[in-house]
Amino acid sequence: MQNKFPSIVCAGEALTDMIASGDDQWRSLVGGSTWNVARVLARAGVRTGFAGAISNDVFGDQLYAASDAAGLDLRLLQRNDHAPLLAIVAQSSPPSYFFIGDDSADLHFDVTQLPTGWSNDVVWAHFGGISLARQPLASTLVALAQQLKSQGVKISYDPNFRNIMNEHYDSILQTMTPLADVIKVSDEDLCGLFRIDNADKGLQRLRSMNPHATYLYTRGAEGASLYVGDEVWHTTTPRIKVVDTVGAGDASMAGLLYSLSLHPERDWQAHLHYAVASGAAACTAAGAQAVPVEQVVTLFSELQRATNQ
Repeated sequence: MQNKFPSIVCAGEALTDMIASGDDQWRSLVGGSTWNVARVLARAGVRTGFAGAISNDVFGDQLYAASDAAGLDLRLLQRNDHAPLLAIVAQSSPPSYFFIGDDSADLHFDVTQLPTGWSNDVVWAHFGGISLARQPLASTLVALAQQLKSQGVKISYDPNFRNIMNEHYDSILQTMTPLADVIKVSDEDLCGLFRIDNADKGLQRLRSMNPHATYLYTRGAEGASLYVGDEVWHTTTPRIKVVDTVGAGDASMAGLLYSLSLHPERDWQAHLHYAVASGAAACTAAGAQAVPVEQVVTLFSELQRATNQ
């Protein structure tokens, strides 16, 4: 008999990135914002489940195998005969991409088919990514977030802006933000979500929707900040050799949830350091990766020492 259900559940999309590699060649990588967060947490040893749906073809097989290899609780992962969700990445810098999946497997995720009692052990539930910009899945996930919040589950939210999040996404942002206990955004997210050029003004607007939430605000190589009520903590990034930044935001979100869940004794500066260390560690490998927790701890310790000197 399997042990308890997950203490952290990430609900949303799992997809396949089809990345152009030159000379009409493409390579496929498993991904998806909320799925990436789930994989990082599971790899770090946290009881984590991914609540979403994937296809019954070769792309779904790759996602299922990667979920299993990471140690995710597979009882919340659904499979169906619809097409896979694909992200076509024509170039990485500057990013140029589009999505294929008008009636893909992810859109057919069915909360009623989750196993009985699955939410009894959930402490945190994470939402975000393009899953909240794709109907009817978006409405399903918003309702799920509201249900879990009413049960006392803490909600984390990372909009993770993509170009399909136009003005039609505004109502989702205005609904999810007040629900969330922790919200992660980057400077690029804020400019895209509010269709402005000033990220700091975007942060002010977002925080006005929910002044009580904790906000992780990342600015790439310039560092990150953590806003809790009227207080704010800042940090630079650790010294690393950057391979690419794919999945760094998801890893930083996972790092914050990991730190909050497993180390509640830490102060907010340390929670911020761990989140940034997790994101930085992801930049040392190609593609979205769940790097070993030992590597994150090394970078975390470096940030802690620099602050305490």
